[in-house]
Amino acid sequence: VDETFLGLMRDDSLLVNPARGGLVDHDALVRELRGGRISAALDVTDPEPLPTDSELWGSPNVTITPHSAGFTTCAAESTLAFLAEQLARYAAGEELRNVVAGSY
Repeated sequence: VDETFLGLMRDDSLLVNPARGGLVDHDALVRELRGGRISAALDVTDPEPLPTDSELWGSPNVTITPHSAGFTTCAAESTLAFLAEQLARYAAGEELRNVVAGSY
C-alpha cells in the first residue's frame, strides 16, 4: 500500500491493516491522513511496537490497536485444545494438522 495505492482510494475511505505492518508505506499514509481525505485502522505497524515519536500517533483519522485481537478466552482454549491434539498426533506418529510446507 504505497502512495499510488492510497491516492487511488476514494475520499472518506477507511484503510484497515490487520495483516503486516510492512504492507503499508507509513510515510505516504501519514501524508494522506494529514490531508483528512482517508482514515485508517491499524492493528500492525512497522516497526512494531510503533515508536512513541512516530507521526502516526498524532495523525488525524487513525485508530491504532495493540495487535492483540487474537488474545481472547475462546482463542486460548482452542489453542490449548489444538496443541493437545497435535502432541497426541506427534506421539502416535500421525501426520500433524495444518503443516505449511517448508515452515520448519
